[in-house]
Amino acid sequence: MKSLFTLFTIVLLTINFVWSQKSNDGKIIKILSFNIYHGETMKGNFDLDVIAKVIIDANPDFVALQEVDFKTDRAKNYDLVTELGWRAKLAPVFARAMEFDGGEYGEGVLSKYSFLNTRNVSLPYSPGNESRAALEITTVLRSGDTISFIGTHLDHLKDEVDRISQAKEINRVFTKNRYPTILTGDLNAVPGSKTINVLEEKWKSSYDKKNPKFTFPSDKPNRKIDYVMLYPKSRWKVLKTEVIQDTIASDHCAYLVTVMLLDD
Repeated sequence: MKSLFTLFTIVLLTINFVWSQKSNDGKIIKILSFNIYHGETMKGNFDLDVIAKVIIDANPDFVALQEVDFKTDRAKNYDLVTELGWRAKLAPVFARAMEFDGGEYGEGVLSKYSFLNTRNVSLPYSPGNESRAALEITTVLRSGDTISFIGTHLDHLKDEVDRISQAKEINRVFTKNRYPTILTGDLNAVPGSKTINVLEEKWKSSYDKKNPKFTFPSDKPNRKIDYVMLYPKSRWKVLKTEVIQDTIASDHCAYLVTVMLLDD
């Protein structure tokens, strides 16, 4: 009788575990941050299949693309986000940060999910410096949860002034969000810098602070400048992080993070 009871308990626990995994499956999200170097590979050509392969192999739910050209002369008049979305079978959206070389330059997002809405938020910058933007989409997961996802690219100059003001603006705008939010992108700042400290006051970071995985440059990574951050901190659990080192597709490694949205 005792052994029968033990067997019944094991079966019940197994069923509960499987059911729990199934119910949480729609809340597990794979996020990719990828600076695509305006579509030019490290071989100097515009072989978009090489870039798309990194995305396809990672199989993310959401991708934030940085250094995205839209019909510029430099990028052979490609609409890079649409081209990569078509190859990866993901929904594309582009946001302009500035006019450039006969077209536009800015941020891109690719998504397995359709968009409830999108918005392009201009970030502050000093006169004479490059303008920057944050592209946000809002969507509904398979679990029925609504979330927002942001892709951005902060200033690249050695002086942190613009990056810090951009980080503060991100905090000001997006921590007012109604829904749990993911912030993703090339932040051009290393862990422990003032820019990252400003963001981490509000956002949960996905990296191991004791041993951060380097993301740049792709041939010999020696620093971390690509991130996935989460808001509010209490609604997210980081399950896995991975740096995808492809030395041809871009000068950046792609940064893949798997997270779980927790119940409120």
